[in-house]
Amino acid sequence: MEIKKSLLKEKNGEKHKLLQDSEISLILDTYEDIFSDFDPRPFIHRSLSMDFLEEAKRATRDLPDGRIQLKFLIPYSLRNIPTEMMIRKRLKEHFAKHFLEYKREMKIIKIKGGLMTFAGILMIFFAASLSSISPQAFAIRFLQTLLEPAGWFTAWVGLENAFESLAEESKTKKFYERMSLADVSFIGY
Repeated sequence: MEIKKSLLKEKNGEKHKLLQDSEISLILDTYEDIFSDFDPRPFIHRSLSMDFLEEAKRATRDLPDGRIQLKFLIPYSLRNIPTEMMIRKRLKEHFAKHFLEYKREMKIIKIKGGLMTFAGILMIFFAASLSSISPQAFAIRFLQTLLEPAGWFTAWVGLENAFESLAEESKTKKFYERMSLADVSFIGY
């Protein structure tokens, strides 16, 4: 019994050292922990687990910029090199795909925000120019009253989309970019 306790302490100490040495270390019971329980496909095509993605995001949040080392700690008895190569490939593909999607999405947000801001400014300009036509005509006053707040609203929403949405999307894009370049390794414990 004493020998088992000593081996267990040694094993736990080794695991603790491995956790301290790497930037992101995640302990796996099996390779399945990385993937969705609801996706029966092989690892090469399988969806990643939301738990894994959330844990990876949380772990990368406080890391300094630079290349990430993602280390999976898995029991020696379960290690399988071909499976690990397949999982590495799947992780790289997933993160690279999502990085490109977020990059495209950010471009679309910028364009939409810019167009809305421009449309709002045009409405404000048109409303201001209406007053020089015939300030007493009811139709002109009505149009001016309608266009001024619509212009301001459209311009502000465009700016909000361009800046606020981009800030949030930028964090997600950065996560996927860093993870797509991460050094992924499996370590037995």
